[in-house]
Amino acid sequence: MPIHATAVIDSKAEISESADIGPYVIIDGPVRVGPRVRIYAGAYLSGWTEIGEDCEIHPHAVIGHLPQDFHFEGHRSYCRIGAGTIIREHSTIHRGTQPESVTSLGKQCFLLANAHVGHNCEIGDNVKLYNNTLIAGHAIINDNVIVSAAAMVHQFCRIGENAFVSAAARIKQDLPPYLIGAFESTCVSYNAIGLRRSGLFSPDEISEVRRVFRALYRTRQSFTNAAEALRANVSQRTGRRILEFIATPSRLGIIRGRMGAHAGETEFESAASIGDASIED
Repeated sequence: MPIHATAVIDSKAEISESADIGPYVIIDGPVRVGPRVRIYAGAYLSGWTEIGEDCEIHPHAVIGHLPQDFHFEGHRSYCRIGAGTIIREHSTIHRGTQPESVTSLGKQCFLLANAHVGHNCEIGDNVKLYNNTLIAGHAIINDNVIVSAAAMVHQFCRIGENAFVSAAARIKQDLPPYLIGAFESTCVSYNAIGLRRSGLFSPDEISEVRRVFRALYRTRQSFTNAAEALRANVSQRTGRRILEFIATPSRLGIIRGRMGAHAGETEFESAASIGDASIED
């Protein structure tokens, strides 16, 4: 187990023999570090934090530190990082606020430099948070989501699987699966390129996402009426999943379309405006 002589390791920590701990790393408290984890210079891990196997933690990342929450009273809470996750420089992940609560990241996630994951967040598998993304407390981000650089996600927001958040977007309401959020919490299209690239969906399933998106966001019906009409007509798992997501009780409501309405009065102008995502009618 290569541990640099300048690393400071708490006696309560449990470090795998195959882990690699770099210079000036601080591990403070009963942290568990799994097999083949590499922790680079200057990283700080604390509290009841668990790091799964094959993770990489890059210089000056802070994992499991106290939540940025005025309600925190110092109780035991947790931070759990899934296997194969990469956490780049200066990223921060805070543990839960309430007693015994958890902040969790799934497997194979990738946090680029300066990403922040707040207390009590639930991040799924294979989620990518690009540079300077800010995920506020209690947010839920499902599997295979991409959050582009400098985007912000409001506390208690939900983002469904395989969704795409544009660079510098501010997401303040729930974004359903397979859709694209951009600008000031606006749903602009469905994630056609991402769905095709994933290899997880058939052409029929992707076509149904397109049809459901258009019914919800590109017609003159109210959102509620459009969703009700779709229930009898969806035939693919993707359509059923979108309807299930929007039917789930939400603290913040479902993200709106262009011009502040669910019925899309205007078309979105250009795919180039939101980076490597697809805008298709």
